[in-house]
Amino acid sequence: MLAIIGGSGLAQLPILEITHRQVVRTPYGDPSCALTFGRINSENVVFIARHGYGHSLAPHEINYRANIWALHNQGVRGIVAIGSVGGIRPDMTPGTLVVPDDIIDYSWGRQHTYFEGLDHPVVHVDFTLPYDATLRQRVLRAGEKSGVPLVRGGVYGCTQGPRLESRAEIRRMANDGADIVGMTGMPEAALARELGIPYAHLCVVSNWAAGCMDSAESVLFAEGLREQGIKNVQSLIIALL
Repeated sequence: MLAIIGGSGLAQLPILEITHRQVVRTPYGDPSCALTFGRINSENVVFIARHGYGHSLAPHEINYRANIWALHNQGVRGIVAIGSVGGIRPDMTPGTLVVPDDIIDYSWGRQHTYFEGLDHPVVHVDFTLPYDATLRQRVLRAGEKSGVPLVRGGVYGCTQGPRLESRAEIRRMANDGADIVGMTGMPEAALARELGIPYAHLCVVSNWAAGCMDSAESVLFAEGLREQGIKNVQSLIIALL
């Protein structure tokens, strides 16, 4: 069963034929919301809205450990995480879909591991390649099958939020090698790695990052282009399944 994590703009998954919802309790507290189970193309899927049903959870307030543990508890075999991002690299224009292949984590203070406390041994998971290669290729092939254009790779910079970044911060991130910027990619990817769940990221560029292109003076969200990007995400998911 595939899990889909919905981000900003995707609090529900209209293409999902819902069978039931389930509240899952975890050792790490409550997930963002109940899990929604259903089918797409006769394939079983479980969906969770990262920010809650009403988009009420800011990025730093999300219980990432509970969300990933709840999905793991249901036996999912892969996670495709959807997120909205700002474009830094010139070809990361609003409306573009990006399948990143690397991460820089600028967040802080988040509970980012399951292996802590006196009753757990220290575990250092390999994070050289943050995203699962096989699942990434499935997503890329689904883009080809559905005719949805994708940017094949890029570095995702994860900031703390909920405020947007300054121009100087974006310049620093660009110098570091970041191509897009979001607020929720970590510790989600690392927690999935700790539990052995293949994880891939599918990002919708909703705006230029601060100081880039037409966001030089203030960040402007391209709502129409983002909406089209969300529609393309759903077309790609149908092809993926």
